[in-house]
Amino acid sequence: MTEFDPEKFEDKYANYFPELQKAYKQAFEVMNDRYDSELVHAIDQQILNESEPFYDEDEGFYVELPEDPLDRLTAIVADDEKAETILDEFVAEIESQLRRIFDV
Repeated sequence: MTEFDPEKFEDKYANYFPELQKAYKQAFEVMNDRYDSELVHAIDQQILNESEPFYDEDEGFYVELPEDPLDRLTAIVADDEKAETILDEFVAEIESQLRRIFDV
């Protein structure tokens, strides 16, 4: 487990890049085991690659998505409701992995 410093997280890519990679990778593996791998891969590559994790003392970890995230899914045809449900769960899993990795 990595000792977490909220101030260092402001420059997260310089201070916590390996931990961020690990959180996203583990979230991907969890989601890939649960859902259609093509849709999970498309969400990962076309939406989450432009997402940004943040930390707030009141809210904890949260992930901001790019604007109109489902409009970015062009590599696969998917029902919007299903894609949105999986995206929401994927984001929640990333946040969960960040909490676990940083023990926050």
